[in-house]
Amino acid sequence: MASTSRDELVVAGRTARTGSGLGRIPLIWVEAGLAVVAFSALCAVVLAVGAPKIAAEPDDGAYHHSIVAIAMGDFFTLSTAQLHALAKEMDDPAGQVVPNQWVEVGGARYISEKDPGYPYLAAPFQALGIIQWTQLFYAALACIGLFVGARRWLGRFGGLAAVGLYCSSGAALLFAWRMYMPTFTDASLIAAGSGALLWAMLATEASSRRRTCAGLAGFVALEIATFVRYTDIVILGCAVVAVIVAWWLHATKLPLRTLCLWLASVVVFGAGVATFDDLIYGGPLTTGYQPGEITFGFGAIGPNLRIMPIHLLRTMPMLVLGLVALTWIIVRRLALRRVGGPQRAVAHRDLWVGLAVAASWVAIWGLYSAYTWTTDGGVDLTVIRFYVPALGAISLLGAWLVTRLPGRAWVVGLASTAAITALFGLGVWSFHSMWLWAVS
Repeated sequence: MASTSRDELVVAGRTARTGSGLGRIPLIWVEAGLAVVAFSALCAVVLAVGAPKIAAEPDDGAYHHSIVAIAMGDFFTLSTAQLHALAKEMDDPAGQVVPNQWVEVGGARYISEKDPGYPYLAAPFQALGIIQWTQLFYAALACIGLFVGARRWLGRFGGLAAVGLYCSSGAALLFAWRMYMPTFTDASLIAAGSGALLWAMLATEASSRRRTCAGLAGFVALEIATFVRYTDIVILGCAVVAVIVAWWLHATKLPLRTLCLWLASVVVFGAGVATFDDLIYGGPLTTGYQPGEITFGFGAIGPNLRIMPIHLLRTMPMLVLGLVALTWIIVRRLALRRVGGPQRAVAHRDLWVGLAVAASWVAIWGLYSAYTWTTDGGVDLTVIRFYVPALGAISLLGAWLVTRLPGRAWVVGLASTAAITALFGLGVWSFHSMWLWAVS
C-alpha cells in the first residue's frame, strides 16, 4: 500500500489460469461503492417497515392532501367543489370538511397552511404511485453532493464518511420513512447544495464554467429547500455570506461574474417566493399560518436548552463527532499559527471551511432554540424535525474527524467504516423506538 497514490488501491492477485499481474482499482470507486452500500442500507431499513398506515402527526395529513391535490392537477388553491373531489379521491369520509391544517385564503378558496414547496416536489411521485421513494430520491441527491464536496475537502474516504454519517442517524431513517413530511427532503436538498458549493469553492483547478455550474446547482438546491421550509432561509443566508467573504478575501479563485450569477439566482428566487406568497396568501411576507401561530422568543432558549439535547443525542449521535471536529479544527489552527508551510495552509483552509459549514448548523439550531412550541417537551418524533436541516453540516464536520486519523489508506477506511457501522446501529435502534411510537 505504501507504493500507491492516495487515490489508488492496489489489489494483489492473479487469475488462476493466465497469471496476470496486479490489478489497480481507483480508490474513488471503492469509496463510491461503499457509499452506495451506506445509502442502500438506509433504503433497506426504511422500506422494510413498509409505508406508514396512519399519519404520525396532523402535519402528515395536511401535506398528504396537498400532494394528492397537485397530482390531480389542482396546483394552487382549491374551491369547495375541488375539496369534495379531493376527499373522494382519498376516500375521506369527512369530505364536507376542510382538511385539518388547511386555511381559507379568501373567496371560499382553501390551501394548506404549510409551506408550499414540498407538495410540488412530491406530487410526481404520488402520480406515479411511488410516493415512498420521494424521500429516498432526494436523499440520493444529498449523498452525491456530500460525496463530491467532502472528498474534495478531505481527500481519501472523506466522501464515504460524509455519506455514511448522513444516512446513519435515527432522525434520517425516521423522516426518510415519513413520506408525507418534507423534513428529510429539505435536509437532503441542503446537504446536496452544501456539497456542491463546497466543491465549487475548493476546486480551483477546475474550469470556471464547471465551478459556476456546480455552485449554481448548489444555490438552486438551497433555494428549493427554503421554498420547502421558509426558515431554511437562514442557511441560504449563510451560504451567501460565505461566498461573498471568500471572494472578498481572495480565499478562492472565484471570478466576479460567477459570484454575481450565484447571487442573481438568490435574488430571482426571493422575488419568486414573494410573488407566490402575494398571489396566494395576500402579501409578499405572508404565509398560511395565522399571526401568532408560529412564535420565537428569547424566553424559549433556556427551556429548549434543557429539553432538546437528550432528544438530539438519541436521534443524531454523530453531532458529538461534529462538535469535537469543530473544536479540534479551531485548536489546531491556533496551535499552528506560528508554523509555516503546507501544514499551516491546510489548517487555515480547514478552519475557514469548518466555520462556514458550522455557521449553517448554528444558524438553524440557534433559530429553533428560540421556538416556543418545543418548550412544552414531547417525544423525539415530534420535536426533532426542526433540527434535521443541519444533518448535512454535521455529517461534513464529522467526516473531517474520522478521516484525520494518521496512517495509511486502509486505516482511514477502516475507521470510517467502523464509525459509520456503529452509528448506524444506534440509528436503527433510535428509529425503531420512534417508529413503534408512531404506529401505536
